[in-house]
Amino acid sequence: MADQTSPIIGKDVIESLTLGMYEDSRFIFREYVQNAADQIDKAEREGLLSTGAGQIHITINQKDGWVEIEDNATGIEASKVRPLLQNIAQSTKQRGVDKGFRGIGRLGGLAYCEELIFETSFRGETTKSILTWNATLLKDIINNRTTKEDAASVIQQVTNYYAADEASEAHYFKVFLKEVKNDTLLNKESIQEYLSLVAPIPFPTSFIFKSKIYEELKKDQVKLDEYKIYLNSEQLFKAYTTTIKKDETQGRVDEVIDVAFFKEYASDGKLLYWSWHSISEKNQSLNQINLARGFRLRKSNIQVGDGYTLQKHHREQRFHFYFFGEVYGVHPDLIPNSRRDYFIENSICLEFEDKLCSFFHTEIHRLCRAASDINSSARKLEDLDSFQNEFEAKSNTGFTDKAEQEEYQEKLNRKLEEAEKARAKINRIKNDLGEDTSQPLHKILKRVVKDGAGNGQVETLIINANSRPKFRTDNLGLSRHERKLVGRIFSIIRGVLDNQTSEELIQKIEEELR
Repeated sequence: MADQTSPIIGKDVIESLTLGMYEDSRFIFREYVQNAADQIDKAEREGLLSTGAGQIHITINQKDGWVEIEDNATGIEASKVRPLLQNIAQSTKQRGVDKGFRGIGRLGGLAYCEELIFETSFRGETTKSILTWNATLLKDIINNRTTKEDAASVIQQVTNYYAADEASEAHYFKVFLKEVKNDTLLNKESIQEYLSLVAPIPFPTSFIFKSKIYEELKKDQVKLDEYKIYLNSEQLFKAYTTTIKKDETQGRVDEVIDVAFFKEYASDGKLLYWSWHSISEKNQSLNQINLARGFRLRKSNIQVGDGYTLQKHHREQRFHFYFFGEVYGVHPDLIPNSRRDYFIENSICLEFEDKLCSFFHTEIHRLCRAASDINSSARKLEDLDSFQNEFEAKSNTGFTDKAEQEEYQEKLNRKLEEAEKARAKINRIKNDLGEDTSQPLHKILKRVVKDGAGNGQVETLIINANSRPKFRTDNLGLSRHERKLVGRIFSIIRGVLDNQTSEELIQKIEEELR
């Protein structure tokens, strides 16, 4: 006879799916925003909200220790509140359609507060439903290792449902975290920073390339989900900027001069991913002060993982942080895992990795290498121009002695040689690019390599071996013997003192002798 014993799901599963699911406490905002966004989409499909009318309001009260997340979407019918909100991992959402679909994210707040409260109203109903979860009691029950309750009985013990009057036209869903014990969740600046990277929000107006990104998305028929999300009444935007900083104290060290696009299709013909990345003048590593640095993976315009998630796919991992950029997973089979730190492994995910690696290993790698060559070559050309001016000024005012004149001549010859190599390298890059001016390197070339840089007529500055250069002692009105003696003194001074000190002393002597 078959064993008829019913399986028991123990209370520890609640801890695994709620209290111990994530490392960063701020994830709860992502989960609640994700759920609200899905309901806004549903409200728009059903005609309850016009396109763009949906709003998500997050309020953080640090003084009193509470957090609230509210949307103006569909809400939940009173008859469905307990079946939906008392269950774990039993979602009514569609995988591949909705942003969330596992039914576990809404309980994430249990780990960080004393009480988690859901309040909702459905249009046409004259009541609002309130379901509370006693997080303190839940933790006590789970931590009590002398009892063996099953998960369902624990949920019945820690939840409470009641209803209250509400206007029939009201429709909303609220999440309230009471007596929050986590300082990070009460830090408005930290949450604003997190949401500016993670949430499905618009580009800021100050990011001047946003229109170009939107136009390209429209051309490729890619829908970018964006929502009006407010934190303590202030609307949130993505953290992208055209200004690149070195640190808190130093201002702009570089800037975004344009954006480029790339995309790939899967073997089934569907769009696999769509991406954009910045083009900057110096194309160098961005410091952490540039908050949104790196290629960031997104699904439904919500970040998957963090700023390091795609770094492993680069040929040289340091190049990952040379850019601002986003990689949108478009294919319906690119499905975030339960922790939302990467995609579920399947054949489409493997295609995604293969094609993204190919792009990073070829196009991005070549771009970084060539941009480095362009910038270093441009510096050599500019360095030559600068030194030519210095050499000419020195030739006119006079050298301290023969040794200094020879040093200048040797330095000029060296810079001439370096500049010739730099010009040759830039010309090779130009020839390789051809006439396609849309390529990122063309834009960097145009911005970095100044017209005429390094092309000055240097031969007129080279001292002929048979001619006598001008020396500083020539300006002192001294006899030949005196000039020779003072010149020797200048040479001794240059030989024993540093450049600045010797120059100051020589200038003082010149003033006394004039």
